[in-house]
Amino acid sequence: MIQLELRPEVEAKLTAEAKARGVEVEIYVESLIEEAISTTPLVQRRQPTAAEMRVFFEAMTANSENIPQLPDEAFERESFYRDHD
Repeated sequence: MIQLELRPEVEAKLTAEAKARGVEVEIYVESLIEEAISTTPLVQRRQPTAAEMRVFFEAMTANSENIPQLPDEAFERESFYRDHD
């Protein structure tokens, strides 16, 4: 078992995040640690080849012609900030 002493402000942030997610703080901290040690650092990630990128973008745009276009009003400032100025 590992025990950590955290600064009060760090502990408060972790507690607030855990509460917002509806989990115990210990479970939340454990999930953060597991995520941190399971991800590959950016410097070790392999860059995708041009062919892999082409396949990715083709998959992303598949059936894009079926997506309805948004009206011009959707991009006006008022539509983004309806609840405040």
